[in-house]
Amino acid sequence: MRILIVSDTHGYHRNLDRALESAGAVDMFIHLGDVEGGEEYINAVVTCEKHIVRGNNDFFSELPKEDEFYIGAKKVFITHGHTYCVSLDPQQVKEEGRARNADIVMFGHTHRPYLEQDPDITVLNPGSLSFPRQEGRKGSYMIMELKEDQAEYQQCYLK
Repeated sequence: MRILIVSDTHGYHRNLDRALESAGAVDMFIHLGDVEGGEEYINAVVTCEKHIVRGNNDFFSELPKEDEFYIGAKKVFITHGHTYCVSLDPQQVKEEGRARNADIVMFGHTHRPYLEQDPDITVLNPGSLSFPRQEGRKGSYMIMELKEDQAEYQQCYLK
């Protein structure tokens, strides 16, 4: 199973289109918030299973604040992360994931890629497609591949 994970597009679809094209065929699409009205566009261009949560800039959105679901046997907890103070430290969202018995926690908000893999939990942030804040300032996303319940993660950057 191949999953495209993005965050913080802020209503700018050009870089989302580039990430979709670069990623190729995917079985699932995850957006970790701050779509800023891009839900309709995403629903029109992404035809696979989708999970999208609301971010701190999605003021009038009816998207859920958080979501829990399974990818194969892996329990996933997704949130934008701002209510867990992820800009300071991802520890609080990691502990929330553990409390929910999640195997994988995904968040956005910081506009910086992040991947931490502990024996019992993986915590990740794909960064921002539209307003990256990491060194080099390239829009970023993540590809997750699940093979026989083994997850592999690839951090990707727009060219």
